[in-house]
Amino acid sequence: MAGVLNMPQPPLLRPFSRHRTTLKPSVVSVSVRASSTDSPETSTATKPPTFAPPPDFKPPEPKRFGVRPDKVLDVLGASLALIFRLGTGVFVSGYSASFASENEIPPGQYALDIAGVKVKETSKLGPRPEKPIEIYEFESCPFCRKVREIVAVLDLDVIFYPCPRNSPNFRPKVAQMGGKKQFPYMVDPNTGVAMYESDDIIKYLVTKYGDGSVPVLLSLGLLTTLTEGFAMIGRMGKGSSYTPAKLPPKPLEIWAYEGSPFCKLVREVLVELELPHLVRSCARGSPKRQVLYEKAGHFQVPYLEDPNTGVQMFESAEIVEYLRATYAL
Repeated sequence: MAGVLNMPQPPLLRPFSRHRTTLKPSVVSVSVRASSTDSPETSTATKPPTFAPPPDFKPPEPKRFGVRPDKVLDVLGASLALIFRLGTGVFVSGYSASFASENEIPPGQYALDIAGVKVKETSKLGPRPEKPIEIYEFESCPFCRKVREIVAVLDLDVIFYPCPRNSPNFRPKVAQMGGKKQFPYMVDPNTGVAMYESDDIIKYLVTKYGDGSVPVLLSLGLLTTLTEGFAMIGRMGKGSSYTPAKLPPKPLEIWAYEGSPFCKLVREVLVELELPHLVRSCARGSPKRQVLYEKAGHFQVPYLEDPNTGVQMFESAEIVEYLRATYAL
């Protein structure tokens, strides 16, 4: 199902009007009124929630390839996806790698270091959207995972609006915009297109922002869906049910990619707390790895930037604790 957005782009966390176009010329318009839950700062009846890091909070030092002992089983469970999906979502489209000497890597340039050997990674990207794509979905849905994988392959930045079960904000909003509670639901503010159906979304994204070809492991129909489901066995439905939380005025930003088990653990909590978040995709071969390297002086994911509190931090286990302490009710 596809639709056309026929009005100026509104603020990110406020409901907005959509025009949903069917195959016929007729157009159905659905309007959604703003509410205090969508924009806490506009409510005069209740005091807006405050957002601050936990008392005495200090971002941890990043540890390369380090796993906190109490999180080993979580990481192993999240890593099963790499086996069932054969690394889909780990590499950007057109990925290639070559060995390089120390002299070939200028100071300040990111390069993968394997036992002292530098590896240069490149990719071939399609047109870049001017504005981030918007996707309404939740973590433990195999159809949603398919779309998240193509987002990583195409190296797209996407604002995810989490829609876990029983969540009060974005799940109802999807029904108002598109006419049904079905996920994933994509909105492209660059073209005015809105649609359901994971396969249709994938075809649209590769046509608009890729080379037009769907990766083999995302084009196998039922087999793709089954392996996407198996990929989630290790986490047993994490990221599917709502945990009451405060809705922040600005989306959080996270540098991550779908194939990383560490990123998955953080994404689960973002979804459970229904926290809108802008994912800066940076799978292997992404040029954004250099951007993060320059920004933070180090490349490692996940990396969280919270514009609501000013916190910036690495380390998945500590990010999870920070999110729960800051936003859970």
